[in-house]
Amino acid sequence: MREPRADLTIGRLTKRPDFVAAASGRRFHTERMSVQARLRDHPDSDSSASGLRVGLTVTKRVGHATERNRIKRRLRAAIPMAAQDYAAIHADVVIIGRREILTADYDVLIDDLRRALRVVTKPKSAHLSDRTLPSSPPSQGERRGHSHA
Repeated sequence: MREPRADLTIGRLTKRPDFVAAASGRRFHTERMSVQARLRDHPDSDSSASGLRVGLTVTKRVGHATERNRIKRRLRAAIPMAAQDYAAIHADVVIIGRREILTADYDVLIDDLRRALRVVTKPKSAHLSDRTLPSSPPSQGERRGHSHA
């Protein structure tokens, strides 16, 4: 196992508007968690806001307070291991924990978080307007896409 890097710290999301803003970004789902993230264009003036910021949420539907706290503790322990390669990316990430985290193996949690961070911190692809479109419409009877023969 690799040790977390000491030079880059992972910040925390604490304000509701940051959580709501992350919900408008990319999403990744597993049976153990949902991850939402929004890339920040310009880092805030705060030194704590540079790089990756992570927020955790576990709804009351998941279970009693002790179970929710245990889920958050397991996620807090897994985040430094999973996010060490993404700490320099300016993004706000929200992890929504589910009950299955309680019984999941620690290595599975780290793997899920790594896969989620790879997906949700990926830069946006080119817009539709940037793509080249065919210059002429299809002729009569010709269809684009799948052929149903």
